[in-house]
Amino acid sequence: MTYDALRHFADSWGLLAMALLFLTFIGWTFLPAARRSHQRAAHSILEDEEMIDG
Repeated sequence: MTYDALRHFADSWGLLAMALLFLTFIGWTFLPAARRSHQRAAHSILEDEEMIDG
């Protein structure tokens, strides 16, 4: 594979793949099932160490 062919691939399909991956990660963040883990992460810094360790 030549440099020009690789660059053409990265400019077209590589960019599309990265954009889809980015949108997937953004969408995954807003899933209702992830709410509990996001709340736990947001409040974990305010908890005592004994509560975090179990």
